[in-house]
Amino acid sequence: MDKKSISVIIPNYNGRHLLEEYLPLTFAAVEEAGVPFEIIVVDDASKDESVTFIREAYPQIKLIINPENHGFSYTCNRGIDAAKNELILLLNSDVKLEPGYFENQWKYFSKSDTFGVMGRIIDMQGDRIQDAARVPKFNGLKFKTDYFYYTNEPNDWLYTFYLSGANALIDAEKLKKIGGFFELFSPFYCEDMELSIRAWRLDWKCYYEHSAICRHQVSASTKNYKTTRWVKSIYYRNRFYMHALHLDGLALFAWYCQITLIDLIPKLLVGQFWIWRSYRELFKNRSQIKEYKQKLGNLLIVNKSQLSIFVVTSRIRESVKGRQIVRIGL
Repeated sequence: MDKKSISVIIPNYNGRHLLEEYLPLTFAAVEEAGVPFEIIVVDDASKDESVTFIREAYPQIKLIINPENHGFSYTCNRGIDAAKNELILLLNSDVKLEPGYFENQWKYFSKSDTFGVMGRIIDMQGDRIQDAARVPKFNGLKFKTDYFYYTNEPNDWLYTFYLSGANALIDAEKLKKIGGFFELFSPFYCEDMELSIRAWRLDWKCYYEHSAICRHQVSASTKNYKTTRWVKSIYYRNRFYMHALHLDGLALFAWYCQITLIDLIPKLLVGQFWIWRSYRELFKNRSQIKEYKQKLGNLLIVNKSQLSIFVVTSRIRESVKGRQIVRIGL
């Protein structure tokens, strides 16, 4: 099986303690893979000693520093632009790669239509699965993850609705061609889902490899940001953006009606006023959404693809039928 060179991109914000703990394990996993590699840390204007730590402890790391805080998508995109190798591993600073992480991922890149593959994400202590292959569904016009799944059959190739930004190994040429993450989603949330949907709609495949294991420290990175209500408002806003990008025509109109009746009004009635900020920004940023939607349209034309989010959802759901899978509810 042909192996490929890897650029590991780690976005960082006030994560010196995480880098100190997990960088040695990242180096060990990539060195074990036996391929040319580089590690790129993109610091998003940290206020702790992250930059000093990297410079002093890891001079071999390519360090990129944002003068101002921009969030996950912008930060990752700077790393993507700087990456020189064939594959890009997008890796959170709070993730620990287990030994043999790359061993069973090379095979996916033998196919020309592979966009990327992600591994199993489990708790830092214990083996509870946080993330596996995802099957999508529609609730009305709202698309979301229906359930996680995996199989113990080593030769099964499993589709996943999207690659987690915490540990996504992606074809670098395709990732750059697709334009990286849409920075509309800054500071964080949903950008990895939207990126993968974009790839699927270009007729590129996203896979899940159950034997590639990493451990994740839950909420270690987002806890640096403001209040719970603010985080919720960003999450809903970005889900709104994602639907506005990938729905069209009557479906888009019906979705606007659905979120007004199902999300906005009920939450306002019970005092969850943070939802108003999400809803307001959806309309406030219509011109920016239109700009990104045009980028998506141009990509579809260049790739000669007419796949909709409905076709993508159907394709993934059909791929699971008849398989011996282990299903994990949400």
